[in-house]
Amino acid sequence: MIHRDITEDVVARIATIRGQLEGIIKMINTDSDPDKILIQFEAATQGLQKARHLLIDDVFRKNLALKLVNTIDACPGGGVCPYAEKIEYLRNNFPTLRLEELPSKIKEINDIDKQMAEYHEKRLKNLETTP
Repeated sequence: MIHRDITEDVVARIATIRGQLEGIIKMINTDSDPDKILIQFEAATQGLQKARHLLIDDVFRKNLALKLVNTIDACPGGGVCPYAEKIEYLRNNFPTLRLEELPSKIKEINDIDKQMAEYHEKRLKNLETTP
């Protein structure tokens, strides 16, 4: 679920872009100055990129935050969890991650989560077989 503030901001930006596109159509139909038309194209393009960035940033950050919380809960630390340092690094650097880094960090935390599940499964089996 996307936060309501982000949704409202993205929708408002898209509405502005729609107005810019309608303006571009009018400018083209009325043989307006090509330089002014290009300026409007650039403004619409930048507006769309900003809206996309806001949306993707929100979705990726939420996804990564949730995965971090789940993984932190599964990794008790204190030398017991083999991934504690990596998880702590991701947790500490989470606020400063750039948008381009988020997909790879989500993949990284997914891999750790999978490895944690396998780790806990092995520990459980060892406990069951140990007299």
